[in-house]
Amino acid sequence: MKMFRRFRATIDMMPAAMRPLAAVLSILFSIAAASAFPATAATCESLSGTNLPNTTITTAQSVPAGTFTPPYGGSLEKMPAFCRVAGVIKPSSDSYIRFEVWLPASGWNGRYLGVGNGGFAGAIDFHAMAGNLKRGFATAATDTGHEGDSVDASWAYKHPEKVIDFGYRGLHETTANAKRIIQAFYSHPPQHAYFDSCSDGGREALMEAQRFPDDFDGILAGAPANFWTHLLAGGLGATHAMFGNPAAYISSTKVPAIGAAVLSACDAQDGVKDGIVNDPTKCHFDPSVLLCKGPDSRSCLTAPQVEALKKLYAGGRTSHGVSIFPGVMPGGETGPGGWSLWMTGQAPGASLGAGFLENYFRYMVFDDPAWNPLTANIDTAEQTADEKTAHALNATDPDLRKFQARGGKLILYHGWNDPAISPLNTINYYNSVLAAMGAAEAAKFVRLYMVPGMQHCIGGPGPSFFGQLGTTTAKGPEHGVYTALEDWVEKGDAPREIIATKYFDGDPGKGAQMTRPLCAYPEIAKYKGSGDTNDYTNFVCTGQAAHPTGHGQ
Repeated sequence: MKMFRRFRATIDMMPAAMRPLAAVLSILFSIAAASAFPATAATCESLSGTNLPNTTITTAQSVPAGTFTPPYGGSLEKMPAFCRVAGVIKPSSDSYIRFEVWLPASGWNGRYLGVGNGGFAGAIDFHAMAGNLKRGFATAATDTGHEGDSVDASWAYKHPEKVIDFGYRGLHETTANAKRIIQAFYSHPPQHAYFDSCSDGGREALMEAQRFPDDFDGILAGAPANFWTHLLAGGLGATHAMFGNPAAYISSTKVPAIGAAVLSACDAQDGVKDGIVNDPTKCHFDPSVLLCKGPDSRSCLTAPQVEALKKLYAGGRTSHGVSIFPGVMPGGETGPGGWSLWMTGQAPGASLGAGFLENYFRYMVFDDPAWNPLTANIDTAEQTADEKTAHALNATDPDLRKFQARGGKLILYHGWNDPAISPLNTINYYNSVLAAMGAAEAAKFVRLYMVPGMQHCIGGPGPSFFGQLGTTTAKGPEHGVYTALEDWVEKGDAPREIIATKYFDGDPGKGAQMTRPLCAYPEIAKYKGSGDTNDYTNFVCTGQAAHPTGHGQ
């Protein structure tokens, strides 16, 4: 042990000019250390006595290989043997943060990989933990302080401490506990700590980089809901436009016609007709082309519906016309993860987006279960949301100097056709980091990848499997974004293009239907002009995407 500590200290003291050598030595050190350390330094059951701040450990059990049935979420198959630690954290008198830490009984890769949440959280993602464990990681997850469905926020009604737990405290406290438990079990800390999540998990990821820069070495943040207050306040505009007037409501039966019209106008702009709008910033689709010229039908839009559609693309605005949150981009209207799920719903007000909006304002902002989005004043809603919950929920600080200073690396990604959170929001945040820190400094530790044809986090008409959330590419994990993050942190290799895959029926077992390169923003993938357009080798990252305008942060 002492020899390895002296070896590590020598590496840490090397001058900048010797960093390449240091990287090699660090890898050799890691290999040597992994073989020198025993599999565990403590029994799993003995971890029940681990002293953790504000924490009660409720479970510390060795789980054999095979099928494991967690408290909820169904059975998990082909699990390796692991140590399961579960407990509750109470940093405030109104806190009850459940968490779990899973530790490989053998074959630990020396890394910690944290699991995030979606929506309003309310559950531990055991399936994501299982995926991490099977890849050799020690892993942990939390319900962020409450149990409930992901669209439900009733738990927050007059419980400001629980809003803080959900906003940032639950994940941070879980991460701190996980590291202490790893130390106790293996007798040494993880060599590196990573976080990989999307949506609210993307917000959690940025919250960690901004507020707790020591928690993670590498962070993968997808489709972040980081401007939480404006995301939902801006959604009131869409609610008023589409649900306030029954004549303006766009039924899900009309969404296919909208999608077809968008592709007709913009699909071939990049020289490849493939059902994907490669750069939606250059797609100037006019909804007026769908105006009914005869009887109303599912193949056309009435005049009120045309105006509502224009507002969906334009985004939310105040009564004075000032942008609150950017709108959705054209190209991903159809499909199981498209507008019918997130925006139009099966009836007025029955979409996921409408559910999130209503529950947020009722139970977190106004403390009024009878609050009605159709009669709400947008200006008042925006102001009150910011005053009451921005500190707990927004992760918009562009100053990441502390995260950079400790060697942290951040990769952002967002699907160009996300109907839940406008992709322009992530571009706005990325640009704010460049403005605050300078483009040259930001390039040392931040990357952004925009994904053509991807909807929310995964899925859509384009290739959307690229190493995020435990997925793999047709070319293998070494071509994915998570591996690129590891290489950037541990070897100093800055990421370049990432390979994305579209599988037949979304099933990796059925083989690859299409592969495409994802380019570091603002570059875009351009077809070379010959060869199979389903093969990524016939595309090159080049040029510069248009700089869209949107509400700054």
